[in-house]
Amino acid sequence: MAKLNITLPAMGEGVIEATINKWLVAEGSIVKEDDPLVEVATDKVDSEIPAPVAGTIVSILVQEGSVAKIGDLLAIIENNVAPTKKDMKKVNAEVERIRETISSVKQEKTEIEVLSHEMKNRTPSGKFISPLVRSIAAREGINYRDLDNTIGTGMDGRITKDDILKIIEDRDSGKESRTNMETPEVIEAVDVAKTSKKEPISATRSAGDEIIPMDRVRKIIAEHMVLSKRTSPHVTSFIDADVTRLVNWRNANKEKFMAAEGQKLTLTPIFIDAVAKALYEFPMINVSVDGDNIIKKKNINIGMATALPDGNLIVPVIKNANEKSLTGLAKTVNDFAERARINKLKPDEITGGTFTITNFGSYNNLAGTPIINQPQAAILGTGVVRKTPVVIETKEGDMIAIRQVMILSLSYDHRVIDGALAGKFLHKVKEILENYSPDPI
Repeated sequence: MAKLNITLPAMGEGVIEATINKWLVAEGSIVKEDDPLVEVATDKVDSEIPAPVAGTIVSILVQEGSVAKIGDLLAIIENNVAPTKKDMKKVNAEVERIRETISSVKQEKTEIEVLSHEMKNRTPSGKFISPLVRSIAAREGINYRDLDNTIGTGMDGRITKDDILKIIEDRDSGKESRTNMETPEVIEAVDVAKTSKKEPISATRSAGDEIIPMDRVRKIIAEHMVLSKRTSPHVTSFIDADVTRLVNWRNANKEKFMAAEGQKLTLTPIFIDAVAKALYEFPMINVSVDGDNIIKKKNINIGMATALPDGNLIVPVIKNANEKSLTGLAKTVNDFAERARINKLKPDEITGGTFTITNFGSYNNLAGTPIINQPQAAILGTGVVRKTPVVIETKEGDMIAIRQVMILSLSYDHRVIDGALAGKFLHKVKEILENYSPDPI
């Protein structure tokens, strides 16, 4: 008999810990390979950890409600037979995943240390910055301008640890340091904003009102949406697209597609295909902001916002969408949508997105102004496709015809994406959809 350790596996990009929600087995339970052992929750997704091999649960080391870090020992399983090469291969693969996650965290820490060493020990105006202050500034994205505009409380005006922590506190609360204020009116306005933020107006309750506490996922979504609006100055541009040709092609081929591929052919993979092609032509839409730097993403990873049965939302990510065929996109979209509904998505399938699409048309809505999925810089909303009378230009003159029309809405981070670039990108998506020509089925 062999005893194997069950550890908390890597749970996706940026995830370093998880909460143990519920053990599905008890000490002494006999399990089969891949039987679910425990439900865990991260700030991104709920997931189950399966048994690596068949055997008996010898001991459970982390109790429900506890928080464990990636690589922590959760339980011990005793295998009734000697581990096979397949078993050892799986264990070794999981160990390698954990090592990669730990290595990634260490690399991030090293990068911050490098940035802090690269920072000069004085600001442009000559203020001295200690190694500790430089380290905090690098980690939190504080630039020289913020440091220069701060009156240090240390000897000879030196910026102390408390000073830079105050800068971070003011930034996170939406208030600039008073050293930047020029008039009492501005100071008063900031004070009002701060008071409003810390003391939100309570909703009036009447007899018979039902109080529904937010569940964990809804709280995370709420915090993420508020963070996005605070982080990015949102602008939304709209354009309509005549997708008559596309709709006719899809209607004529959906049964053939089902027969050939065993998959439904919806409009969603077509939208993703069009957006992936447009992002390839306009890579400065496929970016993120990191302090004063713009990160142009190498990969085109498109998230598709998906509603869950409980009313919450999840965004599975199609990696390297521009490299997939329409058939490949359709299979991935259908698979993700199905597993999202039964909470079977893997953590790494909902991370790493560089752009997001949300479909307002699913609920017969014309359009919407979506909120950017941070740390991305843009999100596309697709409205319902509906028959609309439109003016058609012909050789014989203008005519009114019934066409299939939809509205596309692009919300973007105006810090790094201007209206001209957004407009060109949006027009490219329209152009691709109106002239869509997939491979023959």
